Amino acid sequence: MARHNLRTVIGFEFLRTISKPRFWIGTLSVPLIMGIAIALIYLSNSTTAATADAQRDAEFSIAYTDASGLITAEQAGLFGAEPAGSEAQAIAAVKDGSLDAYFAYPEDPRSDAIRVYGVDAGIFANGKYSDVAQAMLDTAVQSTIDDPTLLALTQNQPLIDVKTYADGAEAGGINAIVPPMLYIVIFYGLIVLLAGQMLASTLEEKENRVTEMILTTLNPTTLITGKVISLFMIGALQVIIFSSPIVIGYAFFREQINIPEFVVSSLIFDPQTMIIGLLLMIGGFSLFTTSLVALGAVMPTAKEAGNFMGVMIALLFIPFYIVSLVISNPQALVVQIFTYFPYSAPITALLRNGFGSLTLLEASIVIAILFICSAVMLRVAVKLFQHGSIAYTHKVSLKNALTPTQRHTPAAATASSARTTVSSS
Repeated sequence: MARHNLRTVIGFEFLRTISKPRFWIGTLSVPLIMGIAIALIYLSNSTTAATADAQRDAEFSIAYTDASGLITAEQAGLFGAEPAGSEAQAIAAVKDGSLDAYFAYPEDPRSDAIRVYGVDAGIFANGKYSDVAQAMLDTAVQSTIDDPTLLALTQNQPLIDVKTYADGAEAGGINAIVPPMLYIVIFYGLIVLLAGQMLASTLEEKENRVTEMILTTLNPTTLITGKVISLFMIGALQVIIFSSPIVIGYAFFREQINIPEFVVSSLIFDPQTMIIGLLLMIGGFSLFTTSLVALGAVMPTAKEAGNFMGVMIALLFIPFYIVSLVISNPQALVVQIFTYFPYSAPITALLRNGFGSLTLLEASIVIAILFICSAVMLRVAVKLFQHGSIAYTHKVSLKNALTPTQRHTPAAATASSARTTVSSS
């Protein structure tokens, strides 16, 4: 009998679960997203390799000075490089953009760095300057390899100091990338920590069967808006609490606990980039918060909502599958789609903002999309919660909940009935 009951329970639970369309929607969405990710990885790697080859073979104007006397005019001519009139003139030409690159070879390349100055072409593309500077020296070395001084250069790679310029000022490089990238870390941390609370914020009352009583005293819009704002406040508090030990440890106990020295003053905090990053993070967090709150309102239980929450979280990680393409070719179609699609826009736009490829116009459009979609999802969440507040055993019908002609929702009717009962008492 016990075995028969066990088979009955297993069969009932298994068949009941797999017979629900939402089970298959949530389950099949994950491999679908992974399939898209694999395709994007392939596309990203192929495009990145093609872009790298094109950049390596790209021609750009070069001037050079050679204190070592190793590089002949004929060898430099192979790379399209010409001798510079003076170092000051060459650097000035790079700054104003009339010259793409200037290489200053030291008297002894074995111990002194080759100084490279170039027009900023982005983190990915700036590597072409050091590659060509190295190639010019290698060509010179290989032509007279019998010289012991040159033989030493083949055994140890020379140092190359690269400086790039944008709009006449020295580009920040990695020091300008780190600060705006911190927004991505904060965004992911908040989503991971608060996703469950976002989902449970509307499910909790439904599962506890208290939504009718709540709606007798609160307007649904006020309730949902209050929940969203409280999640923002919780997130801000957690960021402060989690970061405080690191700040305190670095400020007062860095030597005792052997924290590596980090020179904050070396970082470049560009006001425009930091403001854009902040707005993108807030807009993205708002969209995911209101979306998960709406998801909680439409589902009867947390178990039902779990599969769909996994799909939404997966959308956050998709942009990292094309990160090399975001860096190397931000104007690629797939990058553009991810930049403007609301649920991939926060991470993609934050990456592009950090790497300096997001223009002010593009940033304005993405920020507007995120905040408009957040407002729409907030309204949808209110409608779904109002309509589905007493849907304890079944998923809310989106068509019924969002139909404008339906003036009286079940929740409103229940709330009205409850008020009448209280008044009669």
